[in-house]
Amino acid sequence: MHIAVFSQYHTNPDCPATSRHYTLLAHLARTHRVSLITTRTWESQRLTQQFPWVPEGVEMRAAEVPYHNKMGVGRRALAFGQYAAYALREGLRLEKPDVIWGISTPLTAAWAAAQVARLRRVPWVFEVQDLWPSFPIAMGAVPNKIAQRRLFALERGLYASAKHILPLSPDMSHYVEALGISSAKITTVLNGTDFPLAATATDAAVMALRQEQGLIGRRVVLYAGTFGRANDIPTLVAAAEKMAPSHPDVTWLFMGHGFHEPLIQAAAARCTGICIIAPQPRHKVFTWFKLAEVSIVSFLNLPVLDANSPAKFYDSLAVGTPVVVTNNGWTKKWVEDYKCGWYTPAGNASTMASCLSDLLAKPTALKQAGERGRATALLRFDRKVIAADVQKVIESAVSNTN
Repeated sequence: MHIAVFSQYHTNPDCPATSRHYTLLAHLARTHRVSLITTRTWESQRLTQQFPWVPEGVEMRAAEVPYHNKMGVGRRALAFGQYAAYALREGLRLEKPDVIWGISTPLTAAWAAAQVARLRRVPWVFEVQDLWPSFPIAMGAVPNKIAQRRLFALERGLYASAKHILPLSPDMSHYVEALGISSAKITTVLNGTDFPLAATATDAAVMALRQEQGLIGRRVVLYAGTFGRANDIPTLVAAAEKMAPSHPDVTWLFMGHGFHEPLIQAAAARCTGICIIAPQPRHKVFTWFKLAEVSIVSFLNLPVLDANSPAKFYDSLAVGTPVVVTNNGWTKKWVEDYKCGWYTPAGNASTMASCLSDLLAKPTALKQAGERGRATALLRFDRKVIAADVQKVIESAVSNTN
C-alpha cells in the first residue's frame, strides 16, 4: 500500500523537538510504501547527527519554507500558505497513493491533504495535533470575525471529509464529537513517548549530567519545552523566585527557547536558583527529566489549551519523574486518577510555589508518584504500540473504501 503523508514539520531525534512521526513513519515503512511531503524547516536545527533524517524506506519531498517561533502572525500565515501550495502540487505529481495521512498543525496542511485526496479520489486520515483554529483565535492571532467564521467552517469541512480522525488527546476527541462528528470515525491516539530513547537515561548518565552541570547536591525542578506565549512562563519564573529564599538547595532548570527567553534570562541573572539550558536533542532530554525531582507542564488558563497533548508530560512520566500540570483538562484528571502528579491553577505563582515546597519536603511521596507514573507510561504511552494503532486506522480507511 502507498501512503502519502502531509506534514509541514518533520523532525528526527537529533532535533530539539518531539520526534513522534519519526517513530510512526519508521513503523509504517516496514510494510508499506511511504511518501512524506514536508519542509526542511527543522533539518538545519539538528543538534547531533546520530539518526538518518528520515527513517529507512521513507521517500521525502521537502520544500524550502522558513519558519520559527519568533515570526509574527503575517509571516507565519505566509509560511503556512507556501507549504500548502507546495504540498498540493507535489501531492498531485506523486504516484497515486492508496491513502493520505494529513497532519495538523497547521490546519492548512490538512487542507492540502484533503484537496489531494478529493482530486485523486482516495481516502484520507486527519491527525489532529492541536485544536485549530480554536488555538490561534484564543491567542488573539485571528481577530477578524469573518476570518474566524471561515476557518471554523474549513475545520468542520475537513472533519466531515476525512475517512477517519486521530485526535491526540481525549479532550480533543470530545471536541470533535461535539461538532457532530460520529464517534465511529474518531480514534484517540496519545502523543506518547519513545522508550528506547528513554532507556538511555541511566543512573550513570544522570550522575554524569549532574557533575557536568554543577548540580551535585541540588534538587531540580524542570520545565522543558517551548518558552511560548501559551506556556505561562511568567508564572513559573515568579514561582521560582518566590521559592528561592527558603529553598537555597533548589534549582529551577528552564530548558528550551522561545518568546519568553529574555524574561527567563533576566530572572536567572538576579536569582541563583534559576538556570536556563539550551534546547537538547530528542535523544538526550530523557536524562534531564530523570535528573529532576519533579517537572512542570504549564499552559495559560484557556479552555482550548486544556486539550493539549504535550510531549513533556509523557517524557517525564516515562523516566519516573512526576509532573505538576496547570491544564484543567485531561492531564489533570490523569495525574489525579493515577496519582502520578499534581495540579496547580494556571497563573497562580503562589499556589505553585506552595505546592512544590510541600512536595519537596516529601521525597518518598515524590518517588512513589514517579514510580506510578512510569508504570502507567509503560502501559499507555509507548509510541511503538501507538504506531501500530495508527497503522490499523490507515489500513482500515483503505479497506473500508474498496
